Amino acid sequence: MRSGVGVVALFIFFLLLVPHEVESAIGVNWGTLSFHKMRPSTVVDLLKANKITKVKLFDSNPDALRALMGTGIQVMVGIPNEMLSTFDSDLFVQQNLSRFIGKNGADIRYVAVGNEPFLTGYGGQFQNYVVPAMVNLQQSLVKANLARYVKLVVPCNADAYESNVPSQGMFRPELTQIMTQLVSFLNSNGSPFVVNIYPFLSLYGNSDFPQDYAFFEGSSHPVPDGPNTYYNAFDGNFDTLVAALTKLGYGQMPIVIGEIGWPTDGAVGANLTAARVFNQGLISHVLSNKGTPLRPGSPPADVYLFGLLDEGAKSTLPGNFERHWGIFSFDGQAKYRLNLGLGNRGLKNAKNVQYLPSRWCVAHPSKDMTQVGDHLRLACSEADCTTLNDGGSCSQLDEKDNISYAFNSYYQMQMQHEKSCDFDGLGMVTFLDPSVGDCRFLVGVTDKGLSSSAEPMAWWSMYHICIGVLIWRFWTLTI
Repeated sequence: MRSGVGVVALFIFFLLLVPHEVESAIGVNWGTLSFHKMRPSTVVDLLKANKITKVKLFDSNPDALRALMGTGIQVMVGIPNEMLSTFDSDLFVQQNLSRFIGKNGADIRYVAVGNEPFLTGYGGQFQNYVVPAMVNLQQSLVKANLARYVKLVVPCNADAYESNVPSQGMFRPELTQIMTQLVSFLNSNGSPFVVNIYPFLSLYGNSDFPQDYAFFEGSSHPVPDGPNTYYNAFDGNFDTLVAALTKLGYGQMPIVIGEIGWPTDGAVGANLTAARVFNQGLISHVLSNKGTPLRPGSPPADVYLFGLLDEGAKSTLPGNFERHWGIFSFDGQAKYRLNLGLGNRGLKNAKNVQYLPSRWCVAHPSKDMTQVGDHLRLACSEADCTTLNDGGSCSQLDEKDNISYAFNSYYQMQMQHEKSCDFDGLGMVTFLDPSVGDCRFLVGVTDKGLSSSAEPMAWWSMYHICIGVLIWRFWTLTI
């Protein structure tokens, strides 16, 4: 009987005999910071239905990797920044790579060592661990016979480099030494440079930033740079990196876009129309193979859209929009029409989504809400109420609907537990969808069977709900 290592080695040997075409491909980031998670198999079916062949994870979640086994979807797994100084590289490779790679296994191509570890906001707390971690991991890959197949990368934020014009791009002075080591390592091991580019954040953080420069339809504020002129922020940002790499002697290093996208909610300018125009413009631009002024005819090797799904549990410290980057809502439903250039003209929705029962928690129509403040603070501190804020899709709700939205968000996050809609008698459960216009009152989903998630209701609770629904319906028809 062949050993596990031998089987993996044999699989890699035959795989390397097959030539891999190098062309731009559109992938997605699959983040999982959500109160309502679909089953990994449902998410993978969503990827397959949309012919997405590349996916980037932020960890090495075994359930996700098991669901990806045998699909042929190429995978980038990740090591969080907080683990860089402590993880055992041999154990990581054994538990997160070797046991999933093989015949009918997961097609893991990259390991992301950290995520934006050089971000200025981190104050340098991770940057000294990056290169040592990569060296250790590379040695572990060699021992596991995976080094020729699995490549190590470091997704960098675009704030790692700077310049007034793209051709003068250079890495931040305090990063020059470590970037020289990093790109030398990447080049020696056949790895690309991975960068995250967000024109939305440039627009969001600077009131003087020309709005049309963030998109791909031409700009009334182009940026001249010697013989070149830049008409969109993406090309300018990309070529700033090209110039920075050139100054280190690696001007031809392949570049992968690890994250790029546009949010649909949570801020002024974050909406469905803008997200569709940006993402469709990006895809068309990349797949046209026009490249950029400093790399004509040579677009990024791969582009990973951020993200696949909305993540309602993400931190809102950067802004409320952080929870609304998905091209699909949390339950795998397409938010807008988008042609990924992968064979389908539009996005296909997830199927077989395990929803909780169709019931919602709303403000009781006949109760005085003057003491609701503490309940609202509780609900919105634990659940997602970001769409209620200025610029959000639910920011125009009246006071009562505003309360209902907050109550329902908490109720769904608590998997519709009966007591989670009490709020000292101010809440009530209804079977009538209280959504208003474009403001959707969600029903949660689960990655488990309903028997272990949503709480079944006793007959007396159902009786009170039915009475409550009649009261609520009468109230809404008379106001």
